[in-house]
Amino acid sequence: MSLNVVNGLPAHVLIVHFVVVLVPLSALAVVVGAIWPSAARRMGVVLPLLALVALVSVPLATDAGEWLEKHVDSNALVRRHTELGDGLLFWAVGLFVLATVVWWTTRRPAAAEAAPGERTRSAASRSALVIRIVAAVLAVGVAAGAVVDVYRIGESGAKAAWHDGFSKTATSDRGGND
Repeated sequence: MSLNVVNGLPAHVLIVHFVVVLVPLSALAVVVGAIWPSAARRMGVVLPLLALVALVSVPLATDAGEWLEKHVDSNALVRRHTELGDGLLFWAVGLFVLATVVWWTTRRPAAAEAAPGERTRSAASRSALVIRIVAAVLAVGVAAGAVVDVYRIGESGAKAAWHDGFSKTATSDRGGND
């Protein structure tokens, strides 16, 4: 079994479902974890692992899509979909890095990280707050970029696959009154 064809179907149309589900799910988890540290602690190592699986699914879908592109009639819609698909890896890497940073910085409660002494505790709180704010801003930006990119890629793929593949009027009445 190759990663290009699964049970006679192009693997791209199957693998892409992992991307469509896992990238937005990872984006949501990273934003929630960055804004709400106790949620990140509850997610634990699942947060970066989810983002890692999403990251790995992107090049798998892209590679299978490049194979499929060579096996379908090329047109502007297919080329546009392929071009858009090539940009998602950047966003997936960003989600994985942020998921790892959020997980790493929220592994222990803030009280356990503070060293003895009022000045040290105050400096540690301020630096932790700055890191959390930066992580939250980056998480929102990268998550939004990733989700918008997934949407744009999916829409262009649907247009490429279906632009001439159906009739806008019913071809026969099969008992439905749609």
